[in-house]
Amino acid sequence: MDESINLCVVGPVFNEEAVLEAFHHRLTAVLETMGIVWEILYVEDGSADRTPEMLREFQAGDPRVSVVNLSRNFGKEIASTVGLDLARGKAVVLIDTDLQDPPELIRELYARFLEGADNVYAQRRSRKGESWFKKSSAHLFYRLIQKFSRVPIPVDTGDFRLLSRRAVEALKKLREQHRYMKGLFAWVGYRAVAVPYDRDARFAGTTKWNFVKLLNLAVEGVTSFTTFPLRLASLAGTLTAVLAFAYGLWVFGKALLFGDPVAGYPTLMTVILFLGGIQLMALGMIGEYLGRTFDEVKNRPLYLVQEYRCSPEEELVNRTGRPKAGSPGS
Repeated sequence: MDESINLCVVGPVFNEEAVLEAFHHRLTAVLETMGIVWEILYVEDGSADRTPEMLREFQAGDPRVSVVNLSRNFGKEIASTVGLDLARGKAVVLIDTDLQDPPELIRELYARFLEGADNVYAQRRSRKGESWFKKSSAHLFYRLIQKFSRVPIPVDTGDFRLLSRRAVEALKKLREQHRYMKGLFAWVGYRAVAVPYDRDARFAGTTKWNFVKLLNLAVEGVTSFTTFPLRLASLAGTLTAVLAFAYGLWVFGKALLFGDPVAGYPTLMTVILFLGGIQLMALGMIGEYLGRTFDEVKNRPLYLVQEYRCSPEEELVNRTGRPKAGSPGS
């Protein structure tokens, strides 16, 4: 760690040419007013537009800007992990580069860090520019996962936050393949403080998150921090067995006492389809956890770096093999 750096700002980037220049100017303007030694680390996550060229220009024009290019698109959770692995300094800020999270809030995050907080997270009071469905589904998801998770995960909170050096070092020890960063931030513990803010609409460009990606992220969060779905499958199986037994007694009693004919084919098909659906649901839940276990035991590196530029004078650092344990990418 470079003790001379007070703050490192990490920004994962993927196809953000429409907003990147505005973000960079606003961010540097904020950092210049803070009176501290700072650096910016951009993690380029396999963009297909002009994003890599723009980052190269930022880095060439300011030695306080570093750029790491990944070998392909690994996703935002992994890109955030790369930033934490390589970030220097006493404190690290994670922020999206679409300007929905205002860089000006970094001043307040840093002030809370100076007061002794290790995890200063920005908590959303409002979310501009988003549909009713996205707002309501996010609201429900955050509260469900907080209720059933084994660690308390703050509601209405994304990745925008400041982490102390000891919190970053703790996170670097967590190397699971399926990463739900909001849960990992909560898992390491330490002193956490919320800073409320109003989230802006996207400044330019289009979101990279669609319904399928958001659904996958939700599944990652649930399966990473709770086994409640497996318990739910067990409860559903038990309840189904009890109801089936009660229904059987009712049908048998009607036939015995009142001589009611028992409808054969419709009843049989209903029971078979119902039980089959319950079984498939339970198998699907088990499969989700089993698939994650399969990915973990392969022990592949989390990511590969194509090039890492710390300053205009330094040579490129190429990572194409498996790094040593505890090093970036392990």
